Amino acid sequence: MNVSRISAEAGASGTQSIERAIALLLLVGRAGPAGARLSDLVLHASLPKPTVRRVLLALVRNGLLDQDAGSRRYHIGPEAYILGTLASARFGIHALSMDGLARLARDSGDCAFLSVPRDTFAVCLHREEGRFPIRTHVLQAGDRHPLGIGGGSLALLAARPDAEVERVLSLNGEVMARTYPMFSPELLRESVAETRQRGYALNPGVLFPGSWGIGVALLGADGRPVGALSIAAIESRLTPDRQQVLAPQLQREARLLEAALSRTSGEAAPPPARTGRPAARAAQKVRS
Repeated sequence: MNVSRISAEAGASGTQSIERAIALLLLVGRAGPAGARLSDLVLHASLPKPTVRRVLLALVRNGLLDQDAGSRRYHIGPEAYILGTLASARFGIHALSMDGLARLARDSGDCAFLSVPRDTFAVCLHREEGRFPIRTHVLQAGDRHPLGIGGGSLALLAARPDAEVERVLSLNGEVMARTYPMFSPELLRESVAETRQRGYALNPGVLFPGSWGIGVALLGADGRPVGALSIAAIESRLTPDRQQVLAPQLQREARLLEAALSRTSGEAAPPPARTGRPAARAAQKVRS
C-alpha cells in the first residue's frame, strides 16, 4: 500500500476511515522500536492533523497502537502483536506444533493448547479440541493473560529465573489486582515453586472453578522459554493419578517440538531432563 496517496485513493464512504487507519498503522510499524511522532505521521500520510489524531486515538483505544506516556510517540500495540502472532500459523512454532497438539487432544480426549510469551503476558496461539463431550471453553486462540494465569502460562513463568519472575509480578501488579485479584503475588510465587518441584504446572481452577489446566514449558536452544503446551479439562479429569499420565505426554511432545525447532533454527536443542524435565532445572539453566 502506498500510504502517501491514501487520501487521494480512498473514497468518501466508510472505507476511507478504514484505509486511513491501515495507512497509519503501517506507518507506525515502519517506524520501528523508536516509535512515530504525530508530526511525522501527519506529514507522511498527507492528512490533516485533527484527522490523524482522531484515527490514532481509535487505534490506541482498540489496542492496535500504543502511545508512550513520556515521549508521546506511537508504537504497535498489543492487539496488533496478537494478530501478527496468529498470522504466524503458516510457519514457525505454530506450524511445527500442530501434529503434537493433535496427538495430545486425541490421546487425552481434552483440549490441548499452544501458548507463547509476549513480554509479561502469554498469548494462546492454538486450541485443539478433544473428543470429551464436556469441554472447557475458557481459553481461546488469541486470548492474552498475564504470565502465571493458567497451566501453560504458569509453566512459562516458572521456567524463567527468579529475577525475571519478580519483574513480571511487579510489572503486572496493577492488572493482576484489577482483573485477577484471586492471583496474589504470594500465590504465584508458591505456584512457581511447586511447578519447579513437580516438573509441570497445574492450575487447580483458580480463575474458573472446575476448569483445571496442566502445562509444560518449551525451551529454546538458550534454555529460555519460547512457548508452552498445556491441556485443560474439568476437575474430575485432572486428578493426581491422571496428572501422572498427562504430564509425561506433555513432556514428550515438548521434547519433540524443541527438537523440531532446533532443526529449523540450526541450533542445538536443550538436553532433555533425566526425570520428566522438571521446570526447576529449566530455570536453573536460564540462571547459569
